[in-house]
Amino acid sequence: MLTLIKNTHLYTPEYCGVKDLLLCGEKLVAIGEHLNVTGTQTQEIDAQGLNCMPGLIDQHVHIIGGGGQTGYFSLAPEISLSTLIKCGTTTVVGLLGTDGFVKTLPQLYAKTKALCQDGISAYMLTGFYGLPTPTITSSIAEDMIYLDKCIGCKIAMSDDRSSHPTKLELLRIIQQVRLGGFTSAKGGVMHVHLGALPSKIDLLLEIAKEFPSLISYISPTHMGRTHDLFLQAIEFAKLGGMVDISTGGTKYTDPHLTVMEGLERGININQMTFSSDGNAGVRRKNSETGEDTYKKAPLHKNLEQVVALIKEDGMSPSEAFKLITVNPAKNMKLKSKGRIAEELDADFTLFDDQWQLQEVWARGTRMMHEGTVIKKGNFEE
Repeated sequence: MLTLIKNTHLYTPEYCGVKDLLLCGEKLVAIGEHLNVTGTQTQEIDAQGLNCMPGLIDQHVHIIGGGGQTGYFSLAPEISLSTLIKCGTTTVVGLLGTDGFVKTLPQLYAKTKALCQDGISAYMLTGFYGLPTPTITSSIAEDMIYLDKCIGCKIAMSDDRSSHPTKLELLRIIQQVRLGGFTSAKGGVMHVHLGALPSKIDLLLEIAKEFPSLISYISPTHMGRTHDLFLQAIEFAKLGGMVDISTGGTKYTDPHLTVMEGLERGININQMTFSSDGNAGVRRKNSETGEDTYKKAPLHKNLEQVVALIKEDGMSPSEAFKLITVNPAKNMKLKSKGRIAEELDADFTLFDDQWQLQEVWARGTRMMHEGTVIKKGNFEE
């Protein structure tokens, strides 16, 4: 079955004017003006007045739940498909946090595959906060080579919950993701959780300066946690690195303001990304009883902060949406994601003129219509 989307204001994310999109199965097969299809069964949808963007990418999500810092009851549950669709997310990268002893990599892989069966695109990172790095096979490289959805490894540093990896240990992880990426043709990435300790990204800067060819394999996240950390992030970006700013976690100011400061200090917009750190456990203390309560960390902040860049900071939509489309695709080396182009996966989102999400399409299937999720996962009511 073919689907023809007519008369949309197309952003790829660059603005291309009013265009029609032709979908066949999971792929986008044609982009043009006044497209017509004859001689076959075609679903035609008029998207006049709507803005079309690539499907959104969230490169840091606890898809099987995070948390667990004050006992078993504080472990967050698995994420639901509809929660991702509500945010316009059509591609997600799942990972473990401090919970890597009771939430395991086989569980993470199974959930990754389940989300793919639900209709979106999902990937995973092996490892977790600590050392030695847990894997499903015998090594990080083999996880990437033999597990179809594994694209890299996670590690934590400059955090009092981390294993405080040395420069040599970080280099050995990079070697594993690099060689695993060679063989699997996935590229490879070492995704680094950053805490608020004074060591910040000192070791990553040392590696980037000593081995410039390795910087594309390093993906530091939570870089807006403190202002001092972000100042180092600016230095890392000027060396050619990518800087990921969490929208739902600890931050020194609103993430959209962090982006604007980065631009003012010389970072190129193409070197910054947003990620949610969503579905981790967020602790709250009941002011009346003093008891700890928990809720899941939000996922909708990525889109919220992009819209703030447009409405509050005057950034063009094509530039602002790079933070959650083409930039994370580049960072995670996902070649078929982040852009709207012929022969790529048919992942896109449709917005009204106020940038309110109206439609979500993932791999050629409509997941949201008129602002309502119409495709839910199993066990969702």
